[in-house]
Amino acid sequence: MDFDTYTRFTFARHDRVLTATITGPNPVNGVDEAMHHELARVFTDLQRDPDSDIIILTGAGRAFCAGGDFDWFDEQIAHPDRFRDIGWDAKRVVTTLLEMEKPIICRMNGAAAGLGATIALLCDIIIADDRAVIGDPHVKVGLVAGDGGAVIWPQLIGYARAKEYLMTGDLIKAPEAARMGLINHAVPTADLDAKVAEIVAKLQANPKWAVRWTKVVANQPLRVLAQQLMDASIPYETLSNLAHDRAEAVTAFRERRAPRLTGE
Repeated sequence: MDFDTYTRFTFARHDRVLTATITGPNPVNGVDEAMHHELARVFTDLQRDPDSDIIILTGAGRAFCAGGDFDWFDEQIAHPDRFRDIGWDAKRVVTTLLEMEKPIICRMNGAAAGLGATIALLCDIIIADDRAVIGDPHVKVGLVAGDGGAVIWPQLIGYARAKEYLMTGDLIKAPEAARMGLINHAVPTADLDAKVAEIVAKLQANPKWAVRWTKVVANQPLRVLAQQLMDASIPYETLSNLAHDRAEAVTAFRERRAPRLTGE
């Protein structure tokens, strides 16, 4: 598979394991328009790659993927049609990740927030650096958690806790996320690669098609749920981008102050 056209990912192979590294336009791998386009197709390309059986997804530098890029937020607020136009891609990010047959391990090397958290949690096994945090702070920038958070969080930790975190936007430290069952493992930084390698070895020790199709069956309810919810959540998120408080929330976040919300 030719991955040379990607600008927001880098790829490395070791035997039949392919590592895809999110490499964003800023130090925390925030999602900009180019990355969003690539996220909508990368999981299909990873599935089609004939030279890999297992995928590791990680981030470059100090973060996994810390949500949306604020320059892109400004463009979306100024030009709402651009937000509307990413709806199809937004759905494909979630559905193509869930449709992958190959096992995909999230190596959560740092913060995972917003869409970054959704992507991490939709992976099959999530192994985090114990200094990392995870959360879905869409509401803090005036948006509905419409890009998959409302799909996956309740399935992992139950509706009561999921709604608390989705409606407050609070971040969770990796060890606590592991204790509540949101992620699989939180390990010291020095042990992260060894833990990932351990899980990879366990998967490789089992017959490939048994592992792959077990994942397919286990993901089937999530695929059905995603198809149902994304058709509602994306329009609601698009509407929230039009609200007055959306622009104020983004401005306040940039200025590191409390937002002056009007309820509009």
